[in-house]
Amino acid sequence: MRETAVEFYSEGDRIAGIWRTPETAGPYRAIVQGPGWLGLKDAKLYVRYHEALVAAGFGVLIVDYRGFGESGGDRGVLSPSRQLQDLVNAVTYLTTRDDVIADAIGTFGTGGTGGGNAVLLAGADARVKAAVSQVPVADGEDWLHRMRQEHEWLAYLAALDDDRRQRVLTGEGRRVHPREEIMVPTPERRATTIKADVDDKIPTSISLAAAEEIIAYKPIVAARELTTPLMVIGVAGDATTPTDHAEALYEAARGPKSLIMQNHTTHYAAYDRYWEHTTPRIVEWFDRYVRPADVEIRTTVPDAAGETIEQLEASQ
Repeated sequence: MRETAVEFYSEGDRIAGIWRTPETAGPYRAIVQGPGWLGLKDAKLYVRYHEALVAAGFGVLIVDYRGFGESGGDRGVLSPSRQLQDLVNAVTYLTTRDDVIADAIGTFGTGGTGGGNAVLLAGADARVKAAVSQVPVADGEDWLHRMRQEHEWLAYLAALDDDRRQRVLTGEGRRVHPREEIMVPTPERRATTIKADVDDKIPTSISLAAAEEIIAYKPIVAARELTTPLMVIGVAGDATTPTDHAEALYEAARGPKSLIMQNHTTHYAAYDRYWEHTTPRIVEWFDRYVRPADVEIRTTVPDAAGETIEQLEASQ
């Protein structure tokens, strides 16, 4: 697997990425990935997925979002809406490369907002042919709420309201630790070392206003209109990203879809325990749907109720 440091621009800020490809010459079908919650592009956790995709002939682009890692932009700004812009711009960047088949691009995301962002990108960008969303957040408000007891949640909403007024009056709001005061870590998260290689590189102080963006974060809304092929991978009894979020995204999607549920494990342990089971299915999903369409055939036929249905077929 070759690794090349690349860069492009997203809304004027430099984005740093890693472009992983087979040793053989392209052009390649391509997968774009934004890291998961507070993740960075060089996390070792992602490498084995990329190795499997590269072995199947794909190129994989993973980026640091603006404000994180080696990318430019304001430090410590945690903004899912900006992350989606970065991913759309990553797709555009791939279409500029001579070693990429421009109409054969998919997206992979794992870990909370990483999984949710894959759904949002597939819904926002018709150039994305298929998506895989692993242990996703489907509704940011529900996610933050369920980390807290009800009295804590009500106090949290009051604190957000106070901070909003403070920002209006002074131009500045509270700074908080994203893993302690936006997300609330589970005991497993505090104990795991699966992301230890990047844990000390993430911002430790961000604006509390980021919580408002997380509350507005709704991949489930995008899923209800999504016809792009979607694979969702969840964990039964997940205490970090609720199991029913993965199930809801799968149920809502309107196109070809698949749900993989990992049993007898936990959110972070599943990465090691079941990656040999899930990874071949991820590769197979992308291999099936991320293909250039040399010929498209549209056929309109009546259904049983007399309504017309438009069918689209594509072939190489």
